[in-house]
Amino acid sequence: MRKEIKKDIFHLILVVVASLIMAVNIKNFVNAGSLFPGGFTGLAVLIQRICQKYFGIVVPFSPVNLLLNAVPAIISFKFIGKKFTILSCLSIVLTSVFTDALPSVPLTYDILLISIFGGILMGAGISICLQAEATSGGTDFIAMFLSQRFGIDAFNYIFIGNVVMLLIAGAIFGWDSALYSIIFQFTSTEVVHMFYKRYKKNTLFIITDYPDEVAEIIYRIARHGATKMQATGTYSNRERFIIYSVVGNDEIKKIISEIQRVDENAFVNVLKTEQLDGNFYIPPTE
Repeated sequence: MRKEIKKDIFHLILVVVASLIMAVNIKNFVNAGSLFPGGFTGLAVLIQRICQKYFGIVVPFSPVNLLLNAVPAIISFKFIGKKFTILSCLSIVLTSVFTDALPSVPLTYDILLISIFGGILMGAGISICLQAEATSGGTDFIAMFLSQRFGIDAFNYIFIGNVVMLLIAGAIFGWDSALYSIIFQFTSTEVVHMFYKRYKKNTLFIITDYPDEVAEIIYRIARHGATKMQATGTYSNRERFIIYSVVGNDEIKKIISEIQRVDENAFVNVLKTEQLDGNFYIPPTE
């Protein structure tokens, strides 16, 4: 119980930090470069700028962002997880409030630097949110829903949707900002791919003298079964066992560490798994 409370507090701190990072990014990079960050955050910024350009109305970021995220939040609460949705909604609210409250202090007006480093900062904020088992809202809700339901890495599909939205922004506000925004979004997506590994999979081939113990380790950590094959080492000319299994990328280090504890002479080959068909257990999001 105490461990669960500590975990929740840690996740709460991560959400606050991530929200602050994303708000600072919007105020000091996105707005300075007149970029559109993509997702529902970018859509909120787009609506703000349309209202200001065509109607002369300055619309606060918070109500627009909260309204856009209402429906995805309801879907997330129903299909993904309650705790996940609550933390994500907190992230949306904090990002909105921080964005309206923080002063704008641009570090540079070089739009290429803004596109790259702003994208890195946005990707870092989203990655921290995901590590806290939450999202920054909007299209991330959709990405998590697709990933949870179909076990796929959906962020590339979300990137394509963002590009379409940015092209619409380009038609209205000029192509320079839209094209630089695509660089911004691409950088952000790559940072997320680098740090968030929940839905990436790896194939394990383990040569060991302790097949049952190794299979038990894999099942205990990853909740996946394994296939045991008998083999003969051509160098030593003695019987060995090969354990084959597919596990999540985020579980690899712990599994290998446990295997080495049981069999320090185990030979472990890790391969990236690009496509998988069949039952594959993904821990549910709370």
